[in-house]
Amino acid sequence: MCRVNKKSGFFWGILLNVIYIVAEIGFGFLVGSMALVADAVHNLSDVLGLGIAWGAEHLSNKRPTLNRTYGYKSSSILAALVNAVFLLVAMGAIIVEAITRFGNEQPVQGGTVMIVAGAGIVVNGVTALLFQKGQQKDLNVRGAFLHMAADAGVSLGVVISGGLILLTHWEWLDPLVSIVVALLVVWSTWGLLRDALDLAMAAVPKAINPQKVKAEIEAEPTIVSCHDLHIWALSTTDVAVTVHVLRNTSKDNDRFLEDLSKKLRDDFDIAHVTIQVEYGDYQGLKNGDNTY
Repeated sequence: MCRVNKKSGFFWGILLNVIYIVAEIGFGFLVGSMALVADAVHNLSDVLGLGIAWGAEHLSNKRPTLNRTYGYKSSSILAALVNAVFLLVAMGAIIVEAITRFGNEQPVQGGTVMIVAGAGIVVNGVTALLFQKGQQKDLNVRGAFLHMAADAGVSLGVVISGGLILLTHWEWLDPLVSIVVALLVVWSTWGLLRDALDLAMAAVPKAINPQKVKAEIEAEPTIVSCHDLHIWALSTTDVAVTVHVLRNTSKDNDRFLEDLSKKLRDDFDIAHVTIQVEYGDYQGLKNGDNTY
């Protein structure tokens, strides 16, 4: 298993891909391969994505301020949105260019395409391994890992197209493969865009079941009920919860708050827990149209 930390992983991943992109674009135009150019643009988006994710991680670790009481944690969510939009626009341009190539195919040196794309399998595979360890706990790192692993598969597809062009001299395979590459990226990016928008709109993160959180809170012996339960993402890794609870006693209130907060953090991996305790005969939900 790779032992490279996240900071080194971002650095080496970006460096390897920049070197490869320069070579891939150069050979793509040299041999007239739109598939190589499409893959290079995709890899460029990966470099930008890694850079944005790296910057967002740096910002998310900055201390909170009076104006930004949660710090810059949400920058990782914005990074995911930017990456998704960039990928969709770039792949749209590639698809348009590839379509114009049909009926106007240019000679493609299949052997060169295979060699350059084969190098891409190595570069993308090594980059994915750099994030193999961290992807288990960090959504940003997991996205980088899965994206680079998928890119290795895309490069494999380009190698196959180069081999088929060598065997058949079907030049139309090159724009066809570039379209397939772009569509695969669009398909994978759509989920990223949807998830990033959900987090930006303060939706409950997919990994957390709000009904289970509510049930665990109300399972506490001294809690009669809870209301105004809100769960949202501060970043792609940190989750916050606020809730009002009705207790039937005020005994050991500080210990109660400490124990319940710790339980929610441990059981649901919630970073920030805020609990407001209420007493008396109130057991209803206030403002039922905007609370859970």
